[in-house]
Amino acid sequence: MLPHAVLLLCLLLASTSASPVRRDTESTQASPGKKKDLDIYSFHIKSAVSSRYAMTVITSRVANRANKSQEVLFHVELPKNAFISKFSMNMDGRVYDGVVKKKEEAQSQYTEAVSRGQSAGLISAVGRTLEEFQTSVTVAAHSKVTFELTYEELLKRRLGQYELLIKARPTQVVKDFKIEVRVFEQQGIAFLKTQGSLIAEGRSSALNTTVSEKEALVQFTPSLEQQCPSCGDAGLNGDLLLTYDVNRPQSKGEIQVSRGYFVHYFAPTGLPRIPKNVVFIIDQSGSMHGRKIEQTREALLKILGDIPEEDHFGLITFDNQVFPWKTDLVPATSDYLSAARTFVKGIMDRGSTDINEALLQGVQMLNRFKETHPQKDTASILILLTDGDPTSGVTNLKQIQTNVKEAIGKKYTLYCLGFGFDVNYEFLEKMALENEGVARRIYSDSDAALQLQGFYEEVATPLLLNIRLNYTGVSNLTQTQFAQYYNGSEIVVCGLVTDNDLEALTAEVKANTKDEAVVFRATLEDQKAMSEIMDLYIFEMYIQRLWAYLTVQQHLEKMLLLTGDEKSHMKEQALALALKYSFVTPLTSMVVTKPEGEQQVAHKPKEGKEGQGGSVLNQRISGGLSSPPMFVVQPGLPGPIGSHHAYLGRPLHHPGLGSRPGQKGSSGQRVFIGLSAHPGLPAPPGPPAPPDRPDYDYGVSFMVTDDSTEDTLQAAIVMDTDDIRDTVPAPTVVSPQKFRFLLPALSSGPLTSPRPEIICFDLDVQGEPIFRLMEDRPAELVITGQVRGTGQKGFSAISLRMGQAWHMQVNTTTITLGTDQYSWTHKNSAIVDKDSVWIHHTDRLLDMRWAEVSIKILLHQEGGDYFLWPDITGSTKIFTGLIGWLQGGHVEKHTAPMSADLHIQGLVVPASRDTAVDYRILSMPTVDCWLFQYRSVLQGNLSHLMLPTL
Repeated sequence: MLPHAVLLLCLLLASTSASPVRRDTESTQASPGKKKDLDIYSFHIKSAVSSRYAMTVITSRVANRANKSQEVLFHVELPKNAFISKFSMNMDGRVYDGVVKKKEEAQSQYTEAVSRGQSAGLISAVGRTLEEFQTSVTVAAHSKVTFELTYEELLKRRLGQYELLIKARPTQVVKDFKIEVRVFEQQGIAFLKTQGSLIAEGRSSALNTTVSEKEALVQFTPSLEQQCPSCGDAGLNGDLLLTYDVNRPQSKGEIQVSRGYFVHYFAPTGLPRIPKNVVFIIDQSGSMHGRKIEQTREALLKILGDIPEEDHFGLITFDNQVFPWKTDLVPATSDYLSAARTFVKGIMDRGSTDINEALLQGVQMLNRFKETHPQKDTASILILLTDGDPTSGVTNLKQIQTNVKEAIGKKYTLYCLGFGFDVNYEFLEKMALENEGVARRIYSDSDAALQLQGFYEEVATPLLLNIRLNYTGVSNLTQTQFAQYYNGSEIVVCGLVTDNDLEALTAEVKANTKDEAVVFRATLEDQKAMSEIMDLYIFEMYIQRLWAYLTVQQHLEKMLLLTGDEKSHMKEQALALALKYSFVTPLTSMVVTKPEGEQQVAHKPKEGKEGQGGSVLNQRISGGLSSPPMFVVQPGLPGPIGSHHAYLGRPLHHPGLGSRPGQKGSSGQRVFIGLSAHPGLPAPPGPPAPPDRPDYDYGVSFMVTDDSTEDTLQAAIVMDTDDIRDTVPAPTVVSPQKFRFLLPALSSGPLTSPRPEIICFDLDVQGEPIFRLMEDRPAELVITGQVRGTGQKGFSAISLRMGQAWHMQVNTTTITLGTDQYSWTHKNSAIVDKDSVWIHHTDRLLDMRWAEVSIKILLHQEGGDYFLWPDITGSTKIFTGLIGWLQGGHVEKHTAPMSADLHIQGLVVPASRDTAVDYRILSMPTVDCWLFQYRSVLQGNLSHLMLPTL
């Protein structure tokens, strides 16, 4: 089956048409704006970037205007370093969401699908900085489908700027086409520039950029004529590149705090450059023949022209022998540089590959320099460039890694550049990480020399060595020790503020400059008010998500260096975070429900060989494709420095593709919806959610497996029709408990009898999570609650906060307000009655009235079991939270006796008649209610509503 899968991938990548194509011979050419059978009538890309963290949402709406069902393929490209955090399809008012699962679970579903004869496949189209996501769905005649995909990433500062690149390829002229990027930076925006092919060819007038001190808004809204003036209906195919940097008035860096988490951005300015000692170790084996060796010579000649005179350098070439240009490092004087250029021009490919000996001789060269220059505080680095596995000398990869690690002994930094796809990238990556460096792939394209030069520019100017960041009043820190800080880069550290005590939080950075040891100190002094400001601009829990993002990324790197129990423990931690925050990672996969009933698997790819970067698509082809293929998307490691885009995916048209057995009319037409969006190199955070959606509107699920031979990690996206449910990811060995919440229903329209007066929804929760129940941001009112343990009812504690004015915490025995404490046994006590706030309690009811909000907390007893239950009502429409978000949503019911369609927040949600115990009433009556799926309205994973503390 595998050869067929590879063949189908070749057809996919070789196809040159990007517009919808019929399976019959009818032409699809149309003038701009003409309606097609399959019409992409809306295509939006919205990216919110705040404090370097970017959240990008891609929304595509497609209408099937034909009299038969049609298959629609949704395709996007996203950054390799990004984590998908949500995917959904909305068809006829029904939402099919992604849910994150372990990779093993998704792989099991994938294998089952193959065994049943369903089409199944893996796609891992890996470009330089992009990876591919695609899925298909059959749309009924005269129906519509909305695809929405969200991904998150931390933008990495490189050469003094951040990059956000969005590539759009909708494959047709779109009536409603819009790209919008919002940037908010508390430090202030130093500069912001836009460029790219989308704004060329007379489309610059469609771009509108507004930049103020701390905010920027970039909007691109081309007309139908501007989208494609001369290409019929093929539509746009280009990119929009946004680059910017922030003001840096203080060397101590910027600390930001939100909801109990902090982030420290450290990028000092005005420091003297530290001289460096660099040894270039260049593979000249036979596999470097031709263009590779030519590009290597070209890059080295350019690099030699940029080395400052205060630096020292060495050159080593190797095949099965090692050829040092000089036995020792030499200063970068004009005479030595001229002689070095002559040596470089004579580098020729020949022989086999002895990586071990070449690296050891490079280390010895640095050792000798250190012995003869003991007082010189310099940065010492080795840069290895190779295109293949070791074939001479020591060839055991683990032995080479051990030899190099012992030789370097944490004294120097090793950077490994892998040229092309013949190299064992994982071997280079592990060797670099073990020696405080990084690995990069150099792509064998026409600009390979520029890729090499770009990497060197990043490490050309060291400013600090041995950086150690120390904090007080925090826990759960991300990486805090770094070997070097280079000009134009940035160090980012996140963590949890202990007990949310901002006054205890301090930061101290110790490092070595060219001449001395220095200490930078930072506190929150002027940052407390900023935390409140950030909440107005940034999506919910952004710093917490940034912390999770960084932690997972760093855990995945550490796993390469560990073995045995230590590796297993690190994997468990990374997996738990990925599941909690709905990140698609190499350890997780997304499970998405599809109306047709097919399963789909998508693996997040590693940076592997070229064949792995292709695809295994469609497990059986002969006789045509019986159902739409299952796709596997495999993001990899960060692409090579200096690269921007490589569009790999193309539409697949095949006479046998499309219809499932017994499905009438599903074969008509296949449309390829394309979009590439990737914010440059390694990445940061992003701003506010759209006003029509809750800030926590993200949801995805993922899964994990280990490669049995190389112990590598992959990830998959599985689509399964039986999985529309609200779950918080949890260990499968413990059964979750179900909570049924009831809410008042606002009714309109004719109703049949009997009619329930309330709506209800179920949540399956694991353990004792803390939920944000309701929040009114402008009023600074926040209500949170902690669920009791498995098998128990209700809540064990509920907290109410109103800004800094007061904080009330309630459990089953006491009510605490500030320093005052009240017992539930104190009957008819008026706790507060002033400033528009009234709080009163009896022995079983705490009643609070504030403005137009009514909050009741009930103390229930069943047998000897006590638990709390909240009842929150109000007329405001700006609530968020587990219960609060639905408070302001108008609900219309058009019912049959046992079923209904609920119109909630603009969505049509199916519901069925059911019963529930109404814990909002002390007598706990059993009542009728309309039961609906909470996820179909929220469209997000419940982890986004969870908090670390009350």
